[in-house]
Amino acid sequence: MNYYSTNGNAPIADLHKAVVKGLAEDRGLYMPEKIKQLPKDFFDNIDKMSFQEIAYTVADAFFGEDVEADALKKIVYDTLSFDCPVVKVKDDIYTLELFHGPTLAFKDVGARFMARLLQYFIRQESSKLVNVLVATSGDTGSAVANGFLGVDGIHVYVLYPKGKVSPIQECQFTTLGKNITAIEVDGVFDDCQALVKNAFMDAELNQHMKLTSANSINVARFLPQAFYYFNAYARLKEKFNVQCSMFNELVMCVPSGNFGNICAALFGHEMGLPIARFIAANNANDIFYNYLQTGRYEPKPSKQTLANAMDVGDPSNFARIYDLYGKSHERISSLIGGATYSDEQIRQTMRQCYEETGYILDPHGACGYQALVDGLKPGEVGVFCETAHPAKFKEKVDDILGIDVDIPARLRAFMQGQKQSVPMTKDFADFKQYLMNQ
Repeated sequence: MNYYSTNGNAPIADLHKAVVKGLAEDRGLYMPEKIKQLPKDFFDNIDKMSFQEIAYTVADAFFGEDVEADALKKIVYDTLSFDCPVVKVKDDIYTLELFHGPTLAFKDVGARFMARLLQYFIRQESSKLVNVLVATSGDTGSAVANGFLGVDGIHVYVLYPKGKVSPIQECQFTTLGKNITAIEVDGVFDDCQALVKNAFMDAELNQHMKLTSANSINVARFLPQAFYYFNAYARLKEKFNVQCSMFNELVMCVPSGNFGNICAALFGHEMGLPIARFIAANNANDIFYNYLQTGRYEPKPSKQTLANAMDVGDPSNFARIYDLYGKSHERISSLIGGATYSDEQIRQTMRQCYEETGYILDPHGACGYQALVDGLKPGEVGVFCETAHPAKFKEKVDDILGIDVDIPARLRAFMQGQKQSVPMTKDFADFKQYLMNQ
């Protein structure tokens, strides 16, 4: 399958180029030229299929033209060595728990898939080392670092904003060593993302080293996230024991920062996934929410909040959503609703949910849960993404709920490591000079 740029001024790319290059020459994001509709019998029988079987069917529609079937199946099955269960929180509201992977965050799926697909393409080349640049506001860094840890032919540079990720999140990508380098940027997430994008556009730097991105701007990172939305539908269809044609009031609510996660869900919808509507739940960084109200997309400097992984003032994947729906505000706003919550509202939601149901929300999931509480209509079933384990935000969760969240053994192991990071200004010249010396 071929991929074009959302900016429309770059050469068409095949999957190999789109994955290895990450960003198109005109700074646009790659989009597949077509989105295949999945057949009716797939949805009729989806509740009888395993997560891995469902994911392989979806992956084949995206990548089957470019990756050998046996290799693609191995990539999918290796990626999904853990479950993403749907759990009831209260009547008509369920959570899609995406924190059962190695780093206890939803990005494990996309990061693990991309690491394996990139290695598949690298093995077809006799090329020099591939350097992966990734900006993170929290969980992306740990998921990508651990997904690529020890992978031959790849070195990862994780750029993160100094003092603006949780201590546990920081441990997950600064203690690994080997082929992982953490870059501690004196700025905010948007500064980290700008450094990454500028690096891709710098001819001298790209001549010096082969660069790609593992942020959700990379098609191999965001597209696999569609897998768990299909699985969520399957598990609910199985639970309710209804015919596919009858189950048409499912609302999917996605806590959103850079909008790669909800973008993957929207691609699934275009493939036929029967979701009635979507809600993008924001923290105080309400750029998309304001777009829905006004039709104007006006990026702003990001604000630091309790839900730090969503602290994005210029979401990259808005360009994909805008392109997917023909740049039509009417089409976008008719399918996707919005919600925005302050830190105090997030705290109140976490307390109320815990008191009423006993379920422990992390600050990001709290935005999704509250959006369903506020916006679910009679007869609808709502699913929100719980994108990270609450223990990853232990200090915040313990303080808000007055409890002592247990830290899973996998997280404890990261916390025992020695921090290794490279301090960096937000000036691209400094970052470029550092990379030129590598």
